[in-house]
Amino acid sequence: MPVDVSPDPTPYDAVLLLSFGGPEKPEDVLPFLQNVTRGRGIPDDRLKEVGEHYYSFGGKSPINDQNRELLAALRTSFDELGIDLPLYWGNRNWAPYLTDTLREMTADGVRRAVVIVTSAYPSYSGCRQYRENLADAAAQVEGAPVIDKLRHYANHPGFVGSFVESTAEALSRLPEGAAIAYVTHSIPTTMNATSGPDGNAYTSWHEDVAAEITAELQRRTGVERRTDLVYCSRSGPPHLPWLEPDINDHLEDLEADGVPGVAVVPIGFVSDHMEVIYDLDTEAAASAEKLHLPMARAATPGTDPRFVTMLRDLVLERAAAERGEQPERPCVGKLGPGWDDCRPDCCPALRRPAAPGSTTPDAVQASTAASAPKETA
Repeated sequence: MPVDVSPDPTPYDAVLLLSFGGPEKPEDVLPFLQNVTRGRGIPDDRLKEVGEHYYSFGGKSPINDQNRELLAALRTSFDELGIDLPLYWGNRNWAPYLTDTLREMTADGVRRAVVIVTSAYPSYSGCRQYRENLADAAAQVEGAPVIDKLRHYANHPGFVGSFVESTAEALSRLPEGAAIAYVTHSIPTTMNATSGPDGNAYTSWHEDVAAEITAELQRRTGVERRTDLVYCSRSGPPHLPWLEPDINDHLEDLEADGVPGVAVVPIGFVSDHMEVIYDLDTEAAASAEKLHLPMARAATPGTDPRFVTMLRDLVLERAAAERGEQPERPCVGKLGPGWDDCRPDCCPALRRPAAPGSTTPDAVQASTAASAPKETA
């Protein structure tokens, strides 16, 4: 539901949408993957293998078009309340590049902006790395605007509510007694252990979101279902531990347990980008078909009006807080609303100490080898 806050966006004079980026034609694929893995020593032959995921879809990721659609939906939502804020868009790994967008914002006279990141959960790759990218880009742009990041929004009613509806729709296409598999991007276990202010926030937030969706569906229908949190898109050396089980292994377990069907619900993703259409709609769907296990995939929020309104309201919420007000901070579940400002030691990079002066040793290079690129990270 919309937040009851003033449509005054002060002190912000712009909104920035920050995303991962993706190739838009076949000749973009290898340069894009080189951007994603720069400094990791991944040979081009290996990147070309990964590129087959993109070539199988015409050499184009859907993520950029999805961001264009989200920007258009946000513009409409802002206009409905008379919020006259310009919207900008920058990516980490492909055009429009973040540094170029900051140059554009600076030239347009933007002094302070709020950033929407297309990653809903706390972790290094889903939060801190974006903040580092912002700092690095701002350092290259003289007079770059001050940019504040919105709080994590996975447990906001607008995000959870969208998944409640899409999960209900997916279950309607399955036999009675179907299970639910909540899916998110796997990350190294060491990255999860240091996520959030107190650790393990990545899994804790996903578990809380899954529990809220399950509880609402049970309240509506009175039906108890088997539910599990599972993972996709693992990358990195096979001897290093990542969060498990993988969705394809989980489907085998469901079939062995006699489950009559499964709704695959990608709660870790905000839109149907490459991890969703390849890892779930292609690989997991093929696994389910081989197992003769009925499977239906729930839609991601995308431009669902609940999700778009949530993002607009989060901008207004943060603006009110910056003005010294105490706005409502909607959330569901047990964990409370996300934090506006991250601690210096929150979600440290695996290859570096947690913060300047830290005595934490460098961790293993668990996140540096290439497999499928992470359009959520």
